[in-house]
Amino acid sequence: MVVVLLGIVLLLFFLPNYWAKWVLKRHTRGRDDYPGTGAELADHLLRRLGIDEVKVELTEHGDHYDPEAHRVRLSQDIYHGRSLTAVTVAAHEVGHAIQHHRGYPPLLARSRMVKVAQKAEKLGALLMMAAPFLFLLTRVPGGLLVVVAMAVISFGTAALVHLVTLPVEFDASFNRALPLLKEYVPPYDMPGARHVLTACAFTYVAASLAGIMNLGRWLVILRR
Repeated sequence: MVVVLLGIVLLLFFLPNYWAKWVLKRHTRGRDDYPGTGAELADHLLRRLGIDEVKVELTEHGDHYDPEAHRVRLSQDIYHGRSLTAVTVAAHEVGHAIQHHRGYPPLLARSRMVKVAQKAEKLGALLMMAAPFLFLLTRVPGGLLVVVAMAVISFGTAALVHLVTLPVEFDASFNRALPLLKEYVPPYDMPGARHVLTACAFTYVAASLAGIMNLGRWLVILRR
């Protein structure tokens, strides 16, 4: 029974991330019948929609839209790729640029929340590392428990933020990117495009679960 429960837990943690990576990789085959690369499509869509303040850049830090710099940043494979994954991921990031351009409130809230999540995660890791030393220095009864509780809250906040921003990802995928892709992607490729768009959104689920696993790892370390 314990083994079964453990297997279910591991599936819940690893399946979203594995599935998203599998879907993205599945559709990376080069397509000569596509008129342009991911970067070229992204730039074309931005110009067509009149979002002239946003530029497309190559990055080594994962595909994303930066609302502060007004940049759609694409990884090497997406920027130069001429595949279903490349054009679909590019369109998804343009979807975030559209949200920003039109003042989509959940995106603006998410931008603030992501900063909080990043700081919370760093604070949580720092507190977890410092907890044993703080306890030895202060010897305050319950002090270690307080520090660990604060760290748990910090990690939990980061995981929660990733989950509550999921609707923003689905909006970028299916309300912004999908209608545009229907004009550029052949009909027989649209089921694959939908799978890729879902995978783009589920990267945040994977990030949330990774945060929870990170919290569990620290708790196991502190129990030793």
